[in-house]
Amino acid sequence: MGSKKKDSAAGAPLSELLRLPHGAVDMASLDARATPGYPGKGKEDAPVHTAGLGRRLSDLQEMLYAGGRAAPEVSPRVLVVLQGMDTSGKGGVIRHAIGLVDPQGVDLTSFKAPSEEERKHHYLWRIRNALPRPGQIGIFDRSHYEDVLVVRVESLVPEDVWSTRYDEINEFEAGLVAEGYKLVKCMLNVSFGEQKARLAERLADPTKYWKYNPGDVDARKKWPAYMEAYAAALEKCNTEAAPWFVIPSDRKWYRNWAVAELLRETLAGMGLAWPAADFDVAVEKKRVAQS
Repeated sequence: MGSKKKDSAAGAPLSELLRLPHGAVDMASLDARATPGYPGKGKEDAPVHTAGLGRRLSDLQEMLYAGGRAAPEVSPRVLVVLQGMDTSGKGGVIRHAIGLVDPQGVDLTSFKAPSEEERKHHYLWRIRNALPRPGQIGIFDRSHYEDVLVVRVESLVPEDVWSTRYDEINEFEAGLVAEGYKLVKCMLNVSFGEQKARLAERLADPTKYWKYNPGDVDARKKWPAYMEAYAAALEKCNTEAAPWFVIPSDRKWYRNWAVAELLRETLAGMGLAWPAADFDVAVEKKRVAQS
């Protein structure tokens, strides 16, 4: 994974190309500018390829949604976790990839610093409260992984507290999968240099001032510590039940296409079908014709 060559795994599903291998993780070896699996030429045709996923994604999402309405007690649900450093593009993915499906079938939660009420509870309490409903696609803009990332780097809790959370998270995610959730964990991998360029772009454009946070520059000073924390989270929480997908994110067009294609592959592999009618179709056709 991470190679810029497209022909080494021609025809392989994107989920295979982007899935993080098990074992030690070296963040520096993960190429943030790679474009594995992309079927087109590059930026110039990316809008066409991304939009081309829309119709199939929409059909699959509607099947999922219909199942949730018809039989919520057995309907699956999808949870997409978007995790990454500032400027990695979580908002862009939500607009351009998740935006391809009907918003009524999406539960979006953006996790900021915990509120006073949330601090009174276990760190997973607010996560459980935000889980998608049956038949829904849940999107987490940041997630429970903040509690082994920013919490670790900023020393918000002692090491003997955050260090136990990896196993806790694995148990939590395995439980979700057993309950019928499908997890798609995406680490949006942006490089140190690209992050700087994007922060500069925000300062150069008054329409993007609202996106700029002075605290992002402070976080850049701790980049090595954050990379160490990400490496640990990726390595320790990369399970068979809930694997990590590393999305090269220096190229926005690739990032958006990749997450959309990952979601399409996920939904297509779930064996979704339209719910059968719980009424006599022939009788109802006759009633409608006579109405």
